[in-house]
Amino acid sequence: MNKPELSIEFFPPQTQEGAGKLKVALERLTALESEFYSVTYGAGGTTRERTFNAVNQMVSEGYTVAPHLSCVGSSRDEVREILYRYRQERISRIVAIRGDLPSGMVNRGELRHADELVSLIRQETGEHFRIYVAAYPECHPQSADAAADLRYFARKMAAGANCAITQYFYNADAYFYYVDEASKLGVKAPIIPGVLPIISYGRLARFSENCGAEIPLWMRKRFEQFGDDSDAVKELGMDIVTSLCERLLQGGAPGLHFYCMNQATATLEICRRLGLGRQ
Repeated sequence: MNKPELSIEFFPPQTQEGAGKLKVALERLTALESEFYSVTYGAGGTTRERTFNAVNQMVSEGYTVAPHLSCVGSSRDEVREILYRYRQERISRIVAIRGDLPSGMVNRGELRHADELVSLIRQETGEHFRIYVAAYPECHPQSADAAADLRYFARKMAAGANCAITQYFYNADAYFYYVDEASKLGVKAPIIPGVLPIISYGRLARFSENCGAEIPLWMRKRFEQFGDDSDAVKELGMDIVTSLCERLLQGGAPGLHFYCMNQATATLEICRRLGLGRQ
């Protein structure tokens, strides 16, 4: 089995304290020798300047960064300006997503879908960027059905994306089925599974409710039996996610993309159990 490609996602901090925590987490996570680090971009570009600041800081410290870029609520000229800025900073990877329109914002912008964003990036910058797009093994919550979701995913890839990163999930079969079905639609590029370490069951339940990710019933029952025992919840979460990663890698997944939530401990422990990185 080839060495899996690891990547890690951060969100831009809101405070100086948060910036300090991100810096510490990033320094600790260098032990994993990740291929790149991504930084999210809030709905409608609401974290735009904070994203730029975090990206600039990471690049200045020598890290390979793949900033998120969402198109909803933005004009083509605004996207062109951001692309120019990133090229000037010698950034060569980008995560292109549609994004969600913030509450109260009515202007959806000139680009309505991620495939249009991918096409614009290619038109403006040629092959400069390695473009990553989002994939949803359990179906995007706003899609009409799974078949329509897969067809749309295939359009994003055909528009010029190089690779995909999935929403997190805890059902490995959903991932393998998705990869197989995407292949039937002509998608041959890597589809990297997104992994969310479980630190708090309450937090996981809230995230999953918001983004449409499924928590299998057996997992819910296991976590619920521990109640407020946070140590037991963390240990169970570690076991579940490690087993999931093992199965994904054994089944041929090209790598793992960790949603670390600006914390290092859980991601480091999972990778230690998997024998990944230098720890």
